[in-house]
Amino acid sequence: MKKILRFLTSRLFIFGICIFAQILALVLMVLFLSQYGFYMYAAFSIMSFITILYIVSKNDNPIFKLAWVTPIALFPLLGWFIYYIAGKNKKSEAKATRIKTIYNLTKDLAIQDETIIDDLKKNHIEISKQVTYIRNTTLLPIYKNTITEYLSPGEAFFDCLCKELEKAEKFIFMEYFIIQEGEMWDKILDILAKKAFQGIEVKMMYDDLGCISTLPTNYYKKIRDLGIEVHVFNVFKPSIDTFMNYRDHRKITVIDGNVGFTGGANLADEYINSVDRFGYWKDSSIMLKGEAVWSLSVLFLQMWQYYDYDDINYQKYRPTKEETANGYVMPFGDGPLDDHLIGEMVYINMINNARNYISITTPYLILDNEMITALCCAAQSGIKVSIITPGNPDKWYVHLVTKYNYQTLVEAGVEIFEYTGGFMHAKTVVCDDELAIVGTQNFDFRSFYFHFECGVLLYNTDSVATVKKDHVDCFERSKRITLDECRNQNWFVRVLQSFLNLFSPLM
Repeated sequence: MKKILRFLTSRLFIFGICIFAQILALVLMVLFLSQYGFYMYAAFSIMSFITILYIVSKNDNPIFKLAWVTPIALFPLLGWFIYYIAGKNKKSEAKATRIKTIYNLTKDLAIQDETIIDDLKKNHIEISKQVTYIRNTTLLPIYKNTITEYLSPGEAFFDCLCKELEKAEKFIFMEYFIIQEGEMWDKILDILAKKAFQGIEVKMMYDDLGCISTLPTNYYKKIRDLGIEVHVFNVFKPSIDTFMNYRDHRKITVIDGNVGFTGGANLADEYINSVDRFGYWKDSSIMLKGEAVWSLSVLFLQMWQYYDYDDINYQKYRPTKEETANGYVMPFGDGPLDDHLIGEMVYINMINNARNYISITTPYLILDNEMITALCCAAQSGIKVSIITPGNPDKWYVHLVTKYNYQTLVEAGVEIFEYTGGFMHAKTVVCDDELAIVGTQNFDFRSFYFHFECGVLLYNTDSVATVKKDHVDCFERSKRITLDECRNQNWFVRVLQSFLNLFSPLM
């Protein structure tokens, strides 16, 4: 009863009711106007036709055009009206313009060492093409002289993170999608508060929707009272606004500009398996020490500047310690406002250029046609393509859509495994024993199209072998999905999957 009462009084439930009320009001208003006969219906139909022409002419992904065109064509009295309210929100455009302006102002902060690019072009042409794509779209460089340490599971990340936070002398940046009070966050907050009391600059940022069910309302005030600077990303409001769909899914920590972390783990107890939600929680992160940490600092400060209108002296946060290490490291960011599907294209480039194998771990497998084509083509070309998804899902309806894609992939020769140990939350890719990515981006529409994300491309670093070993260990704890299993699913499940797949761009 207490849980039900808590849910009914939560912000998420109340906001959901408000949004439903807005949609209902729109429906009733349109139905009321439709009573005025043929001419009103004709006017709505003309507006719908004009709207469809506008959508089709836009430089946008066809699947999202279809997602709008279909309801507008089926429901001309209502579809176009919702589009001009939700799809063309002026507030969203103003916010997007501000973020793009910040990107423009900071585009020259991370200068590429051209000798690295020349070396890659001479000796590793396929890798140089991938690096050039990331550089041209994110304006972030590739580095040498960066130590990398792959941290999995979440317990390893938590232990390492706390040790490095304790060493902070100048500043700490933290940006996370989910925070929840408990063993993990309480210990981290104690360290942050202690460091702030010592006069160290501590900046914290978290996503409001990501924390809507995990933190009390106005929790940021508690953090500020401890001397920590804090911003809440994109405060969730009960309004039909496309910008509400854009969430900060990044996980970044930077300490003194010399140590950085990113990966799949948020700051809540399930990520370190101190609570059991869906069985054993399998996650992964990467720690950087050296030059490449600068790119994580730039990504954090760009987002921070969106809320802090004062000028930021980026230069004072540059790395101060030199490191020596093998290989190349390239942090990169992605977001819904950069006009590029950077994360998805980086993965597709890896898939297309794989010579022997590519192995992927992801909690969700909700794919567009481009990704399905790339995976199937690679498998049919003789490349060993392996994907590990969760055996115990966190969202049953999302997992049904994940399984919807299994048959097409398995028929093409892609190996699909479900992690039977618990919930697979790691977002990692390893290819040909030389290339890997550890990041925050899932293989789904929300990560590729709607979220601010980040990751680290690793080439010939020592940690690539560690990522591969982790995948091998995961295969041993996973069940391979057979073609017979895909074909012999219950008919009702198939119908439900087909229906849910219509809404896959929203999942």
